This record gives sequence, structure tokens and C-alpha cells, in this order.
Amino acid sequence: MSLSDHTLRRAAWACWWFLVVVLIIGLPIALSDGPAPQGTWGASGDVLEIAFNLVVLVFPLTGLLILIRQPQNTIGWVLQGIGVTWGVGSLLDSYATYGLVLNPGSLPGADVAAALNEGTWAPWIGLMGIFLILLFPDGRLPSPRWRPVAWLSAVTIVAVTVVIGLEPGLLEEGPVPDMTNPIGLEAAQLPLLVLLAIFLPLLPLCIVASAVALVLRFRRSHGFERQQIKWLATAGSLVAVLYLVTMASTLATSSMDRIPSWVLGLQNAATLSFVLLPVAIGLAILRYRLYDIDVVINRALVYGSLTAMLAGVYLGSVLLLQVVLNPITDQSDLAVAGSTLAVAALFRPARGRIQSIVDRRFYRNRYDAARTLDAFAGRLRQELDLDAVGTDLRTTARETVQPSHVSLWLRG
Repeated sequence: MSLSDHTLRRAAWACWWFLVVVLIIGLPIALSDGPAPQGTWGASGDVLEIAFNLVVLVFPLTGLLILIRQPQNTIGWVLQGIGVTWGVGSLLDSYATYGLVLNPGSLPGADVAAALNEGTWAPWIGLMGIFLILLFPDGRLPSPRWRPVAWLSAVTIVAVTVVIGLEPGLLEEGPVPDMTNPIGLEAAQLPLLVLLAIFLPLLPLCIVASAVALVLRFRRSHGFERQQIKWLATAGSLVAVLYLVTMASTLATSSMDRIPSWVLGLQNAATLSFVLLPVAIGLAILRYRLYDIDVVINRALVYGSLTAMLAGVYLGSVLLLQVVLNPITDQSDLAVAGSTLAVAALFRPARGRIQSIVDRRFYRNRYDAARTLDAFAGRLRQELDLDAVGTDLRTTARETVQPSHVSLWLRG
């Protein structure tokens, strides 16, 4: 027996208020756990802690907005599931931190809570990286052939969570250094290591498989579904590219004594960029101005390429002019001014040329339609026969707009 829409909406609100309570309880505990160390990625520990919590909360918030309108929507419940699984882990971490660090001995089973928290990252990472992509946008698998992937992913998530929680040894995420797992099974250490060696690599492989499923679904899709997948694919591509650039920059500057401020900015932006995923999903599910995504992609391609080209021209011309003008003057102001003027002069023709290349390569139908309209406008200026103009107009409409029926009415 399926639950009513009213009951589902109340459950969605209950999940959201649970997460709000978890944040209100957990964030002060996390921030009061001694001085926050400088983070190895992005901002300092306290700032990164707050930013990360807010980013994660955007997923269940988007799910709540979807479920208020569509209580039966599977994607909305997956988004809520991401928030709830994260909230459970955060609650266990707060319980352990308070009972072991802030007020030792005040809470029973604080060490067990710390052990249970070790593997809680796997469920919400799995929901976000696998099932959110595998079921998007209609909440169903692309085809029955993907059912084994879904079952394997579910088993992998559960296995990783349980094995990490029961693995004997030191707790890597525990609030107390060198803390031994109180529920670790020493007698089963070898089987647990074997299971971890099997299932832990399967988790990223399942994420890759879900991405492949989304690509195959996109190739078969049309209409609204195709536009919905475009939103998620665009957001995911931006996040992936930003992370690749950030990781490359971090590795390139790893030998420096101090991380440059621009690298820290990239790291913070990469952390916050995950907000794009739930925002894109919310827009796609609620179908708000879906077709604007083509404009967004077009402008991103054009202005991204234009920025990269003009930056290369600017830097190259500055270096070249400095070499050329060095015998005349030691000041670089002339080189900078000349390079700025050159970039300003190149902006409009370069933008037009890049726009033409992008339209011709990625928006071929629009490019062909524009060429057809230009050709029709040229013929119209020279054509005097009204019947020929009408025939030409109907042909142009069929080639550009591609309607199911074309008729021309002329006032007598």
C-alpha cells in the first residue's frame, strides 16, 4: 500500500528538520573541538567545516523543494537520503566528540559511536555518485540490463560501511588520536581485509558505470528528458573540470613552503562547486526555463575559449614587447599598454569568429538555419515575383523551423 502525498510531504519535512537539528547540535561541537588546524585543502579548518556542511545541506534542501511539489519523485528522495545518511554520520561524530573530548565520560558508548562513524561516508557518497546519476531524471533505471549494476552498487555500499566499521585497528576518523576500534573483530581481521580489498575499488567503478549509463540514456533521450540530462551533465562537467584544474595546481605548488592564495581560492571554489549538482537537478526536475541550458553552454564555450585566447595573446605580447623594447626603455608600462590595446582590438572579431566555430561544431542545426535565413534574405532583395517569394518562404520555414505543416496567407 503506497503512502499518500500528504504523508510523504510530512516525511520529507521531518527529514529536513532532523538535519537542521543535527547541524545546530553538531556544528558548535565541531568548532569547539580545540583550535582548528590549517586545512590541507582550501580555507582554514573552521571555515571549511562550515562551508562543507552548508554544501551538503543543499542536497536535501533541493530534495525537499522537489518533494513539496512531487511527493512521489524518486530523485527527491535520493537527495533526502544523501542528507539523512550524512546527518547520521555527523550526529555520531558529535556524540563521540562530546563524550570523548569535550566532556570525557559523560556519554555512554561514545567510543562505539566513533567506531560506527568510520564508514558512514560510504552511503551518502554512494547515493550521490551512483544512484543519483543512475536513476536521473525519472527515477528508473535506463533499462532492465542495469539492474545488476544497481544491486552490485547497493551491496558495495553496505559492505564498505560494515567492513570499515568492524575492521580492527586504529580509528582514522576518531576524535581521539591513536584510538582503537572498540567493536573491531580481531578474529575476522583477514576476511575483513579481503572484503575491503574487493569492495572498496568497486565503489569508484560503480560511479563510473553510472556515468556511462547517463551518457547512454542521453543518446536515446529527446524532448524534456534530454534537456534535464543536459542540466546535470553541464553541472557535473563544470565540477569535474574545476577539480582537475585545482588538483593540477595543487600538485604543481606542493613543493612551495606556502600555498599561493590563488590555489587556496581554487580549492575553496572546488569544494563549493558541488552546490551546482543539486541546483541543476532541482531546475531540471521542476522544469524551470530548461531550454536556457543551451544558451548557458553556448556562452560558456564561447567566452571560456575567448578568455583563454585573449589571456594567451596578452601574456605573449607583453613578453614579446618587453624583449623588443628592452634596448629602448627598461619600463614595462609601454608593453602592458600595447598588449591591452591589442587585446581590446581583438575582442569583437575574436568573439565573432569563436561564436561561428562553436555554432558550426556544436550547434550545427542552428548554424545551418542561420545560413539558410541569410541566403533567403539575399534572394528576397532581388526577387520580384510574389509566387516565387511564397514558395521560397515555405521552403525556408521547412528547413529552419521544421514544422509539421506550413501554409502561407496573403491579404488580397
